[in-house]
Amino acid sequence: MDKPPLKKYFDKLRFVFLTSFIFCLSLLLLDYHMAVSDHGITFYLHDKNGARHAQIPKPSNSSFSFNDGGKTSYTNTNQTNVTHGEVHWRDPPLVRDNVGVVTNSPTRNLDSCSGQYVYVYDIPRRFNRDLLKDCHSLVKWWDMCPFMSNLGLGLKVIDKSKEKVLLKESWYRTNQFSLEVIFHNIMKHYKCLTNDSSLASAIYVPYYAGLDVGQYLWGGYNVSIRDASPKELVKWLAQQPEWKRMWGRDHFLVGGRIRWDFNRISDDNDDWGTKLMLLPEARNMSILLIESAAEYNNEFPIPYPTYFHPSKDKEIFQWQKKVAEEKRRYLFSFAGGPRLSRSASIRNEIIKHCQSSKSCNFLNCLDGPRDRCNDPVHVTKVFQSSVFCLQPPGDSYTRRSTFDSILAGCIPVFFCPESAYDQYLWHFPKNGSSYSVYIPQTDVTENRVTISEILSKVPKHQVLAMRKEVIRLIPRIIYRYPGSRLENFEDAFDVAVKGILGRIEAIKSNITIDNYTSS
Repeated sequence: MDKPPLKKYFDKLRFVFLTSFIFCLSLLLLDYHMAVSDHGITFYLHDKNGARHAQIPKPSNSSFSFNDGGKTSYTNTNQTNVTHGEVHWRDPPLVRDNVGVVTNSPTRNLDSCSGQYVYVYDIPRRFNRDLLKDCHSLVKWWDMCPFMSNLGLGLKVIDKSKEKVLLKESWYRTNQFSLEVIFHNIMKHYKCLTNDSSLASAIYVPYYAGLDVGQYLWGGYNVSIRDASPKELVKWLAQQPEWKRMWGRDHFLVGGRIRWDFNRISDDNDDWGTKLMLLPEARNMSILLIESAAEYNNEFPIPYPTYFHPSKDKEIFQWQKKVAEEKRRYLFSFAGGPRLSRSASIRNEIIKHCQSSKSCNFLNCLDGPRDRCNDPVHVTKVFQSSVFCLQPPGDSYTRRSTFDSILAGCIPVFFCPESAYDQYLWHFPKNGSSYSVYIPQTDVTENRVTISEILSKVPKHQVLAMRKEVIRLIPRIIYRYPGSRLENFEDAFDVAVKGILGRIEAIKSNITIDNYTSS
C-alpha cells in the first residue's frame, strides 16, 4: 500500500536533516582533529590568583638550534616581573657553524607572514636622516654625498668599455660603508612589515651606527662626543613599550662597519671607536655587521654591499650566465695595496708572488688618480678574467673584495679562517672547500709554499665544481634594488632577516615562567 503523499514528504525531510547532521558532525570532528594535530590543545588553568590561559603546542618539525660543542655557554641574568610570574630570559648558546633560520608551519588562516612580521621604529631623525643631510662630513677623507644617492646605492655606473664587462642596468658605485642606508631602504618595502608592534616577531632599529661613528674616527674627538649618540639612542629605546616586552631581545640593528669600530674598551681618548656594542642595552639586541668577532653571541656578519643591485630575477639569471661563460686567461689575481708599515705582512708576500708569476693579474691599489680599485668596471674585469682571486686580510680580517670576486664568478682564496669561514655562516656554505681554497697564512709568510704552484695543482673537475658553487652563491651576497621583488631568489637582505627571525625565535623558546604568590 502506498504511503500518503504527506508522509512521503516528511520521510524525505527527515532524511535530509539526518544527512546534514552527520555531515556537520564530521566537519566538526575533522576541525577538532586538525586543531589538535597542528596547533596543540588549549587548556584553561585556574589558580587562586584568577584564571590563566596557556597553550601546550605540538613540537614543531622546524628547529633553530645553537650548539657550540661545549666551548661556550652563555646565560643572561636579566629578569623582569610580570603579573603572575617572573620571566627569566635565557639566550641559547651561540653556534657560529650551526645557525638556522625560522620556517613557517602551516596555519589555518593562511597568513604567509606568520612568524615573519617586523616592526620598524620611527626613531628620532638625528640617528639616521639628519646624518644623510650632513653627508659631506661623514668621512674625513672623502665626500660621502655621491654614495648616498639612489637610496644609498650611489651613482649609476655606465659601462663604456669595449668588452661590455657589466650589464646595462643595476650597477652602481656603491660604497662599502653604505650598508645601513641600503638595508633600511630595502626594509621599507619588506613584505611582512607591520604597524602593530604586538604582532611583530622582530623590532628593527634603523640607526646608522657606522655613518655616525665615521664622523669621529679621525680628528682627535674625545670619547664623550663619540659616545653621545649611542647613549642617547639606548636611553630612548629603554623608554619604549616595545623594549620592555623582552628588554630588547627581539630588537636588531645594522652596523655598516666592522666590530672594532663599535667596541672601545677603555675611556682613553686615544682609543678607537665608540662603546656602542658594550652598552648593556646593545648587548641585549642582535647586531648585524660587515665583520664580527666570533666570541660574541649577539652579533652576526652579513655581506659587504657590492656594485650590483638587480631589481628582477631576469637580471640575476643573465649575470650568472655571463660570468659562467667568461674565458679566464689568468690563473689568479689580486686587487689590493701593500702594507708598508708591516714588513711581515702577508699582503706584501702575495704581491711578490703575483708579480713573479705570468699567470697572475695584479691590480695595484694606491691612493691617487692612478688607483682603479674603486672603478666597478675595471675591478670586475680583473676578477672576470681570473680563475682564483686572492683574499688576504688587510686592516681587518675581511674585505669587500671577497664579495666583488664572487660576484664575478672568481673562486676566492683565503689565508685566515676569520676572513670568511668564521664569518658569513648565514650566507656561505658550511663546507668552505666547496666554494674556496684555503692556504694557511704562515705557509706564505714563511715561504713554505708557492701560491701559483698550489693553485695550478687543483684538479679541473674541482675547479668547475667550485666555480659552479660560487655562481650559485651570487644572489645570496648581493642586495637588491630597494622596493623591488625577487621571485626565485633570496638576496643578502632576505637571508639576514630570516637569520634574525630564527635567532629571536630561539631566544623566545628559552623563556621560562616561574609562578609566585604576591604578598
